[in-house]
Amino acid sequence: MKIINASVAVAVAGVLLCGPRPAHAQQAHVNLDWNPHKNVQNLNPYGANLISPEVRDDRTVTFRLKAPEARTVALTGGPILLAVGKGTTPIPFEKGTDGLWSLTVGPLKPNHYVYRLLVDGVAVVDPNNTVTGFSDQPGYSTVVVHGDGPAYYDARPVPHGSVTRHVYHSTVLNGEREMYVYTPPNYDRNRRYPVLYLLGGSGELASNWNIEGRAGFIADNLIAEGKALPMIIAMPNNQVVHRSDPKHTELTFPLFEKELRQHIIPVVDKAYNTQTGPNGRAIAGLSMGGRHAQLVGFKSLDLFRSFGILSAGDPESEKSTPEFLKDPAINQKVDYLFVGLGTHENQPTNRSVVFHQILEKHQVVHDYYIGGDGGHDWGTWRAHLVYMLPKLWRPKAARNTSVSRQ
Repeated sequence: MKIINASVAVAVAGVLLCGPRPAHAQQAHVNLDWNPHKNVQNLNPYGANLISPEVRDDRTVTFRLKAPEARTVALTGGPILLAVGKGTTPIPFEKGTDGLWSLTVGPLKPNHYVYRLLVDGVAVVDPNNTVTGFSDQPGYSTVVVHGDGPAYYDARPVPHGSVTRHVYHSTVLNGEREMYVYTPPNYDRNRRYPVLYLLGGSGELASNWNIEGRAGFIADNLIAEGKALPMIIAMPNNQVVHRSDPKHTELTFPLFEKELRQHIIPVVDKAYNTQTGPNGRAIAGLSMGGRHAQLVGFKSLDLFRSFGILSAGDPESEKSTPEFLKDPAINQKVDYLFVGLGTHENQPTNRSVVFHQILEKHQVVHDYYIGGDGGHDWGTWRAHLVYMLPKLWRPKAARNTSVSRQ
């Protein structure tokens, strides 16, 4: 897949992983490796003083830190602790006589796991791991636990689409904004494509769905397998007010609707050959983005007819979107409604569970999916995306969806 920065007209050619290739894992960043933390050459990552993390083929993981003056070192971070089975309790490292701290955990299921190191009580990134997070929150590291080959979210030797970065001026928010747009392989300017507007959650940037969510590679692989239709995926920045603003809930929904109508959709429709009617548009999002997809999308049936609510859903939907729930023709108006939550989010009081129950009460047809090995994290949302994309813009009878699937 190639990344194109429309603001500066720079294109980076995509890499097709074809044929034999040298083993460049252990954070070499030569190829788009699916096993970057496997110690193949026993070389330290560039700029690092040791190898951390190290992932073995038995899927055990060793973390290391050279910190002779530290008093305590521990592993922390929701996704990694959940995978290890430690709940929320940080896992202490052991200190060697040479000041080298180390910890081995696992085996873990193949996936990407976010973590931090807790050094004398301060959460920091792993200074030897070059696979780092980039979002609207303090830094973190990612460990890639590989399976036996590229996963559904990895770059595979298939035709790849392109991702373009658009920078535009917003009169709604009085500043410059960015949006990333995926176009499918062999994009045809004489053909009109449906568009999925894919939104991030609190603390996510416009780029996160493509970088950590692997949306482009997931779409590439599904299209190559004939499982998903070629589509455009627009990934805008749905942060429209400071997340710590005391009026965030009050302001975010009307502001995002204005941004969507006045700028986001017009930018996409002008730049690409899109299906401009509501039947050709879907809106989906994770967490806060799922709330945007519901509380803005459900009120915008003139724009959208398909919806994805990932790890979200308003427990007070009967107050916030009553017109949608009480519309006797809503099942004819909505083409597809997906509601998903992670395996470790499935609790009776979870907002997605309550939202699902409200939809059932009002007999709103929807595809309810509990899946992914994560909780409220990318391990869940990548799994939701690969489940949802094949269902979009298909005849209802051909989807083979169930009201509840786990």
